[in-house]
Amino acid sequence: MSVQGLSVRFRAAGGRQVAAVTDARFDLAAGECLALVGESGCGKSVLASALLGLLPRNAEVAGRAVLQDGLDLTTAGERILARTVRGRRVGLVPQSPATHLTPVRTVRAHMKETVRALTGVRRAGLRPAVEAAATRAAYPLDHLDRYPHELSGGLAQRAATALALVGEAPLLIADEPTTGLDRDLVERTVDELRTHADRGHGLLMITHDLAAAARIADNVAVMYAGRIVEISKAHRFFGDPGPRHPYARALLDALPERAFTPIPGTPPPLTSLPSGCAFAERCPRADTRCVTRPEFAGDLACHHPEQPRA
Repeated sequence: MSVQGLSVRFRAAGGRQVAAVTDARFDLAAGECLALVGESGCGKSVLASALLGLLPRNAEVAGRAVLQDGLDLTTAGERILARTVRGRRVGLVPQSPATHLTPVRTVRAHMKETVRALTGVRRAGLRPAVEAAATRAAYPLDHLDRYPHELSGGLAQRAATALALVGEAPLLIADEPTTGLDRDLVERTVDELRTHADRGHGLLMITHDLAAAARIADNVAVMYAGRIVEISKAHRFFGDPGPRHPYARALLDALPERAFTPIPGTPPPLTSLPSGCAFAERCPRADTRCVTRPEFAGDLACHHPEQPRA
């Protein structure tokens, strides 16, 4: 998939406008995993919803998101998205899986329907296919006949992952796929997602879990206040020379296993973003140049990029 100039605006009360995503640009090749990281509220999940046409009516989307077969997701229309894209060409592990499951149907019923629709398996083959899908996502077979309200957050997450993997979609969007999981299950889940990518599929993983991203990502995109501010090879981002944008460097330094230093301040509201660099008020490197917005040049948007670590 190639995303070029993708922006999302929400019309709010009183004529206000929420700039949820601004000019997002990235490419995701077959067989690759791109981890999209950043603080809560920076626009990561809105970007994912825009790709699948799942935004509310007060949303306005601009830009392009073109799949390998040439389909532009931003202009495809609900009929095409519902019939040929969602689950088939683009799979989704939703951020809040419990709310995406029908409350009056068991997990087994969800999986049967999905297996029938996406693989064509019928009758005698349904039970083993459902159990294989559940096992792939570490979902316990003795919980298949439970209803969504009977699931813990971790179980709901594993059920959603199992459903998303059934169709072997060429592109998989996993929005916080490790929420509610202990570390062993986190590693098992992201390893299965990595296996999906290794089969020649694209994987866009939206996550706060930088350890999970470091485990499976090929590339990392850092988002702040609705904008992608840095894209880096994962081995450079998590190793040497490290991130170049001060915000990206601060994200890593906030980890307990690193400097454990919190980022001072809070992100600006998306209803009143500054005309210059949105991170300037929190950045120790900011100066008068930062009153103008840095352009995203190839892989970085910053007037004062960090120097490589010693």
